[in-house]
Amino acid sequence: MDLDTFFVSCERLMDSKLEGKPILIGGTSDRGVVASCSYEARRFGIHSAMPMRMARQLCPEAIVLRGNTGVYSKYSDDVTNIVREAVPLYEKASVDEFYADLTGMDKFYGCYKMASELREKIIRETGLPISFGMSINKTVSKIATGEAKPNNKIHVISGTEKPFLAPLSVKKIPMIGDVTYRSLCNLGVKKIQSIQEMPIEVMEKVFGKNGIVMWKKANGIDNTPVIPYQERKSISTERTFDKDTIDVKKLEGLITAMAENLVFQLRRGNKLTACITLKIRYSDFQTYTLQKQIPYCASDHLIIPIAIELFRKLYNRRLLVRLIGVRFSLLVEGGHQINLFDDADIISLYQAMDKIRERYGDRAIMKAAGMEAKTISRFNPFNGEPPPLLANRHV
Repeated sequence: MDLDTFFVSCERLMDSKLEGKPILIGGTSDRGVVASCSYEARRFGIHSAMPMRMARQLCPEAIVLRGNTGVYSKYSDDVTNIVREAVPLYEKASVDEFYADLTGMDKFYGCYKMASELREKIIRETGLPISFGMSINKTVSKIATGEAKPNNKIHVISGTEKPFLAPLSVKKIPMIGDVTYRSLCNLGVKKIQSIQEMPIEVMEKVFGKNGIVMWKKANGIDNTPVIPYQERKSISTERTFDKDTIDVKKLEGLITAMAENLVFQLRRGNKLTACITLKIRYSDFQTYTLQKQIPYCASDHLIIPIAIELFRKLYNRRLLVRLIGVRFSLLVEGGHQINLFDDADIISLYQAMDKIRERYGDRAIMKAAGMEAKTISRFNPFNGEPPPLLANRHV
């Protein structure tokens, strides 16, 4: 199951004016890349991972949004909860992609009927479009999901895998990227049928062990199991600058904003972190990290100073900074253990701030020290006005 143009769909749920328009989500500078784009934008040849500068040239009228990871995570969690309640075994492959093992359910209910009703429930309860492909294994199901898009479903009946795959491009096979595709084209292999008709020994001779895997996938053979979903053990965020900088105030402000936002994500997910990592990439692309383990925590006033401390220890003032990042790891379930005499007021403050963020977005209220990061807040692209509460920055 794959949520269609997931980031774009989330943005459209929040702003109906985006419906039917070409949307680009990702880094807004020339150095940025497209993280997601609408089907309207894809008609211009735009695709994920394309440089934003090139995408803007292909579609000058596109609406560019930086995106909001907190909102996307929330919608992803909503879908995950629906899937968790409905199927006996599932794997969350990414923020918008799921594998569900329905083995044995045909005896009681009907696998295709069950999957169809699950899809309808997700659409009904979240408003998000989702497609699925059903087959006997993960590879064929993933390819079928791609063919079902947008917002549709395909059932590849057992025994029909090879004829289903045969007319498709070899690029549809998940493991085949641009380099391998060019190598196959040089051999005159463009359709999956050509690999199906090729002896497995030839594929092995040309591509080694990967050739064997490609041949099996092309023939609809894949014994990879659905791996039960595991909660993530880390969360992180990074910022690449439009122009390399040595502005310490700006860097510390961004670290404050990023750490504050990640701490909010911890509290919303009822998580605690025990390890903070600070990452710096300089203009020469040399990358350095420094981390510190702490008692399990999800409080701004304890975590942000540590992130700033790590930055000051790591930062080399002689070099321009290209990228800054913050990561929390060793995550566990739980709430902050408060000190009734010292923490009561500040915990109440966090709860009030979190309610504002839940209602108006995860950057609707933030520390003044982090306002250097205001450019990554979500603005309405039609009227240029900031979202509620962000305008009253003195509050």
